[in-house]
Amino acid sequence: MRIEMTRRLLAEGILPSPAPTEDVGALQKRLEALKLDFAAEGLSDLLTTSVKESWNASQFLDALLRLELERQEERRIQQALKISHLPTGQAISNFDFAFQPSISRSKIETLATCQWIAENQSLLLQGPPGVGKTHLAVSLGVRAIESGFSVCFCLIDELLHQLKKDAEISPTRLKHKKYMASSLLIVDEMGYQSFSRDEANLFFRVVNYRYQRGSICLTTNKSITEWPEMLAGDEVLAGALLDRLLHSAHVLNIQGRSYRLRELKEHLTSRKERGDTPATSS
Repeated sequence: MRIEMTRRLLAEGILPSPAPTEDVGALQKRLEALKLDFAAEGLSDLLTTSVKESWNASQFLDALLRLELERQEERRIQQALKISHLPTGQAISNFDFAFQPSISRSKIETLATCQWIAENQSLLLQGPPGVGKTHLAVSLGVRAIESGFSVCFCLIDELLHQLKKDAEISPTRLKHKKYMASSLLIVDEMGYQSFSRDEANLFFRVVNYRYQRGSICLTTNKSITEWPEMLAGDEVLAGALLDRLLHSAHVLNIQGRSYRLRELKEHLTSRKERGDTPATSS
């Protein structure tokens, strides 16, 4: 691939020793040859702006490089969000802390610095359905990507399905799987059904491998005391798993009202005020 590119650049006169030029098109080709595609795309507009605002050479160069860096970062974040499988539309900025006073805004803002991910710590979000556990987990996942960390998001059912498929894979190959290699693994909706013994062992393998290697964020409707029952009734396994998971972990116990029930109540109230009546089947 590199040989083909070299031949093309030689044919276009960009290599080996391009002559000085003031032609914008030629300059764009040189930027593209250096993989500075966004700078090439914005070159013409920046030249126009530099003339209008009387930029000196360093100001123009700074603007050109900042454009390239900013667009590259935007593309990186977009690609990382796509491969993370994080749900869209959830952010710390649109979380209703007033509705959920059991959650400390300052605590979430501290977690949003991602220092806990840099230190390979874990996060456990526990509480009843609808209180915002997934919203917070996803929001922190987005912030992690923005801070340069890789993220893998999955429902517990999806993870267990993948673990069963990978059950016979050697440890050498297994460590390259996204749920093992990502800086942050987010597992959502634990506790709605119990694990089989095989599932519990496979999940322990993930937690054990990631212990002090990568962060895990779990959302669950079960308290820690209920984990042995959830993990096939195996108290020894549950103890070993929690020992690794909760070492240097952040635990948020969310107790409050359900957002979904609030939205349903608001919807029904709105319909009542409009005089709507539920449709009846014939």
